Amino acid sequence: MARYRGALCRICRRETEKLFLKGDRCYTEKCSVERRQYPPGQHGQRRGKLSDYGIQLREKQKVRRTYGILEKQFRLYFERAASKKGVTGELLLQLLETRLDNVVYRIGFAPNRVSARQLVNHGHFLVNGKKVNIPSFRMNVGDVIELREASRELSLINDSIAKVEHRGVPSWLELDAKNYKGKVLQIPAREDIQLTAQEQLIVELYSK
Repeated sequence: MARYRGALCRICRRETEKLFLKGDRCYTEKCSVERRQYPPGQHGQRRGKLSDYGIQLREKQKVRRTYGILEKQFRLYFERAASKKGVTGELLLQLLETRLDNVVYRIGFAPNRVSARQLVNHGHFLVNGKKVNIPSFRMNVGDVIELREASRELSLINDSIAKVEHRGVPSWLELDAKNYKGKVLQIPAREDIQLTAQEQLIVELYSK
């Protein structure tokens, strides 16, 4: 599947806010959004006012790029959320949050979602005792995620766990750092999702 291979900091600058795509760097003064608070490119500082459609599009792109998924896959997530009972925007974010790669990141096993996706692809994690290497695998309440015994010496994972207090573990997840385990306690409510997004704008965009 195609993936964005360019500079991650350009994505944050394009959306003019931190999407925390590079992990620890985003919390330091080296963050490009802190240093250059305007979109990239030679016309970045001269961009005009966005239309209503432009605002909706940017909100959709921000969420899509935060979770690192492609347009077609994002549309499928929206259609799945729209087919369920409840608030479509909130359901969309819940579907994205409960992806395995996102849970790996949120719980502290990886410094960012890019690393989390790679670790999942390489088969480093077990879900309920079975190896899962599909980043989009959906986690449910009560599911237990565990790092494989053979992977517990990886410095990337250990360094990330050591720094997990810096960003914290969401209340809907539980981390047992000593045993390299985590658990999904509940489906996250909107206030539990650490994302500055106006999901209603995405619903309006796709509803046209």
